[in-house]
Amino acid sequence: MELRLLVIGSNGPAQFQLTNAILGREEFSKAVTGIPSSMKNTGQLAGRRVAVINGPNIYTKDITEAKRKMELKRSKCLCVPGPHALLVAFDLEQISLDDIQMPKLVTKRFGVNCLRHCMVLLAYEGPLEGGALDDRVLRSDWHLKELVQKFGGRYHVFSKNWRDDRRDVEFLQKVEWMVASGGGSFFSSRTFQRAESSVRKEETRIRRQRAAEMERASEELEQRFSGEELQRQRQVYDYVVGAEIRAEAEMDNGWLRTSLARGLGTGLAVGAMMGALVGAVEGPGGMVLYGIIGGALGGAAGGAAQVAIDNLEDRVAPAVRLNFNSIFINRFYPSARGCPDNIQGGA
Repeated sequence: MELRLLVIGSNGPAQFQLTNAILGREEFSKAVTGIPSSMKNTGQLAGRRVAVINGPNIYTKDITEAKRKMELKRSKCLCVPGPHALLVAFDLEQISLDDIQMPKLVTKRFGVNCLRHCMVLLAYEGPLEGGALDDRVLRSDWHLKELVQKFGGRYHVFSKNWRDDRRDVEFLQKVEWMVASGGGSFFSSRTFQRAESSVRKEETRIRRQRAAEMERASEELEQRFSGEELQRQRQVYDYVVGAEIRAEAEMDNGWLRTSLARGLGTGLAVGAMMGALVGAVEGPGGMVLYGIIGGALGGAAGGAAQVAIDNLEDRVAPAVRLNFNSIFINRFYPSARGCPDNIQGGA
């Protein structure tokens, strides 16, 4: 079973260093200290399949509040039906008094019950051996101790060097123990349930839209294969297409589009109102003129999130829709890369 890990950062590069450490690769460069949009990456942690979801830092000032709310919703869509763990990342050397408020901010965004699924992750540059770090976390730094206590006393110190995997097994055991102690399931809430419902509806819509394409691909497979090999190739095809459709639905669905439409409408209304107020100085004609101008500007501001999302580099779904024609089948199916072992066939 895939373990879904929702990573939350306060500020700086800690959450991205954590993602690199979990995946065992440099998904984010050292220069990355923030991202404007939520994204998901998959890999393995100590042999366990994981999906890691990142979003904008909570304290970032590089995006608007409307964009922040949109990406919070998107992060929930990316880990439906819900995360097994919420990992709150900090730099061990840069814990501030503001960070002590993180539990309050996390519960505001995900609900009070989410704290039972939270763990503090501390990025550290130096050696991790010995008990000095634990002594520092639990005894020496009072604000660090208070922060950890607010998250139920659960914490883990990880290396900023993603190549250092010596504590991967220990970290995975801590996460699995936290999940088991919480009933063995993932965290959910009404908003996560809404996100899941919207993603499923979008998947259904996309499948209907692509029905003819998928039927043609099925016919091409029947022409090329037969018997058990045909069945195996169909399984591979269904897996690849299903994963692609799921990724597309997670990144863009009715719940997210409704939020964007509301932002655009609010921008139009507020802009028109402010324009009309300014134009009142010029008389009735000025109210009309400036109202129109204000509405246009407000609408542009309200729709800015849509522009940003339209230009996202999709880190989950392919950049372009795959065309499952004969050329693609010839190239793809012999390797069947990226599929679970149980549908690839062979040892």
